[in-house]
Formats: sequence, C-alpha cells, structure tokens
Amino acid sequence: MSKTENNEKTTSNEDWRTKLTPEQFHVTREQGTERAFSHPYHAEKSEGMYRCVCCGAPLFSSDTKFDSGTGWPSFTDVAAADTVTTHEDNAFGMRRVEVRCANCDAHLGHVFPDGPGENGLRYCINGCALELDTDAGSGKTSG
Repeated sequence: MSKTENNEKTTSNEDWRTKLTPEQFHVTREQGTERAFSHPYHAEKSEGMYRCVCCGAPLFSSDTKFDSGTGWPSFTDVAAADTVTTHEDNAFGMRRVEVRCANCDAHLGHVFPDGPGENGLRYCINGCALELDTDAGSGKTSG
C-alpha cells in the first residue's frame, strides 16, 4: 500500500513531529506560514510533480507553476480536482481561502482570485509543505 493510500488524517501530532522538520510541522500541522523568499521552490524551474511533504500525494504540476513575485511557489491549478480541499480562513482579520491536502489535511497555503491562468486562480503554497518529484517528468497528469 502506498503512502497516499493510507488514511493519513489519523496520524497523531507526535508521529508528524518525528516525520517532519520543525518548520514543516508548524506550517502543515499548525497552519503556519514560512517567510517569503525563504524556500528555494519559489524560484525552482525543474519539471516534475509537487507532492505533499506529509503524505506524498501529487498536488501541483510544474506545468502550472509561475513566478508571482510573492516569494512563495505559485500555481494556476491543482494536479487533479480531488487533490486539495479549500476552507474559509478568517484568521488575522483577513478573508482568505485556505488550501489543504485532501489526503492528509496538511495546510499548504492559500488560493487567491488574481492568477494569470484560465481560471484566474493563484495557489500560493508554502515551499516547505511540498516535495518536488522530478522523476515525474513534466508533472502533467493524464486526463
């Protein structure tokens, strides 16, 4: 059974702490945010599939990545319709839409309606919440 087939939503915080770095744990399990421009994925140009750092689920193709100038990896779309979930986030007095991994419920970042793609979305994702799989080629999903 692959790690994306397991029900990762039942993993305890203690188990996550042993698997993740302190920054990855803070971002993915405590809804934190890494500093802008602090993770190398904001400028990464390699082809591949960006996977959830917690469970390995495919989330974003490099084909949809673009430089938003924000300092975080940004994407115009998800790898497949069921890879992420979205939730209203009113923390810090702001109205935003949080993006989570549909498989393990990891906090990934936020989605905004100011993207350059056909759907006009900008998925602004914490680099430490991702793991780039360059063995996946361009990251294109079949469909």
